[in-house]
Amino acid sequence: MSTNTETRLDEVTEILSWRYESLLDAGYSEREALLLATCDDVDLHLACDLVARGCPARTAVQILV
Repeated sequence: MSTNTETRLDEVTEILSWRYESLLDAGYSEREALLLATCDDVDLHLACDLVARGCPARTAVQILV
């Protein structure tokens, strides 16, 4: 594997980890956070904001996915 590929994989892993941790902190379950973190079209800030405004995490997942 080339250095560029390894660097890119490290960056992707770091971003996914950050998204996952942010979603856990917002109140999503591990399963919900993993699902949302790996969906490129899910806006992380919107996902966190929905829960912060009182939307149940399960409902937020249905809205977002």
